[in-house]
Amino acid sequence: MKDSRQGLNVVEQTTSQVDAFSKTTQSTLAAGFSRSGIGLHSGTSAQVWVLPAEPGQGRYFVRLDLPDAPPIRANGASVNPTVLSTELGCGNARVRTVEHLLAALLALGVDNARIEIDGAELPLLDGSAQEWATAIAQVGIVPQAASRSSFALPDPIWIREDDAFVAAIPATAIRFTYGIDFELSAIGNQWHSWSPGQTAFATEIAPARTFGFAHQVEQLRASGLIKGGSLENALVCSAEGWVNPPLRFPNEPVRHKLLDLIGDLSLLGTLPSAHFLAYKASHRLHTQLVRHILAIRPS
Repeated sequence: MKDSRQGLNVVEQTTSQVDAFSKTTQSTLAAGFSRSGIGLHSGTSAQVWVLPAEPGQGRYFVRLDLPDAPPIRANGASVNPTVLSTELGCGNARVRTVEHLLAALLALGVDNARIEIDGAELPLLDGSAQEWATAIAQVGIVPQAASRSSFALPDPIWIREDDAFVAAIPATAIRFTYGIDFELSAIGNQWHSWSPGQTAFATEIAPARTFGFAHQVEQLRASGLIKGGSLENALVCSAEGWVNPPLRFPNEPVRHKLLDLIGDLSLLGTLPSAHFLAYKASHRLHTQLVRHILAIRPS
């Protein structure tokens, strides 16, 4: 196993790589890797093997613990209703909290990947996509002969619920912008914008950790959620401030929301050239945008 310093060096090297969103041919992993840990909501342990896949296979999950190891495609048609995470399903097979790994695969340019898992929820790891991004960079990415599909977004698409919204606006280059607004003063109103061609996902977005609120912990656990959440894998905010500082970025919460958006948009397969904009949105609104884009994408 490579040591942690070597892993950091590999991730740092990604800052000089070509924007993965602008590639015209497909790619996969040069080799597989494995990670294990506790799921955020289930609180149960699972192991994940992320493996190369053939051109045109896309990103998909395989539930090794179920009879016949059913595959679950990481696309918009597989989305199941859930809260505080994204869940995919096919028949009776489910896999939850997929957004961090899928964000890393998309942003680093992995079009085709077979993701085997021996449980129903991906490990939360440290609450960010940093360990996934490091592992991908360590094994490397190889080009494939097949071309990527591409399409142009003809008009802006807006999905709104009260004052929350998510949108895709035609643009000459892919860009992501997110805004959040919370009453707790430690968070307040935050915005962050990321352009893949200018700064690296591995350093600017992947390290941002999931966050929650101290006053909601018991209620969420009583509802069967965040059973695996802890101060080691999530930032917790109270009326007095952050319970477990320091933050990795002054605006780490909104960067994490942007990370979630990228993971959910990965369900499109490849993204149209657009400015993806969200404010106070949720996984549900993100995936609604995915479905609207898929409905107008040429088959």
